[in-house]
Amino acid sequence: VQLVESGGGLVQPGGSLRLSCAASGFTFSSYRMSWYRQAPGKERELVARITSAGDSTNYADSVKGRFAISRDNAKNTVYLQMNSLKPEDKAVYYCKATLPQASGTDRDYWGQGTQVTVSA
Repeated sequence: VQLVESGGGLVQPGGSLRLSCAASGFTFSSYRMSWYRQAPGKERELVARITSAGDSTNYADSVKGRFAISRDNAKNTVYLQMNSLKPEDKAVYYCKATLPQASGTDRDYWGQGTQVTVSA
């Protein structure tokens, strides 16, 4: 199982980045996908998530209207389009794959993360 994030980097405030997370080794289309982020000294937080079919999305209040999550099940890839970036968006961004289980213990896979820095 692999989740490989890419697309991070340094961007000026107000700029945009598009993160990608390429999945392999599992049935991508069955998994709910999420993006999390973790800033230095802070807990990891949910940024956005999308259902397995891509028909429903949820966002943290802090990114609503600026970020958009999407997926391409044919390419086994989930994306995070980030617009109007702010310095407080600086963090390591992680993708996560979740397969809900009847037992209540979800099956989760995490990527290694990609750094996003927003600075003038």
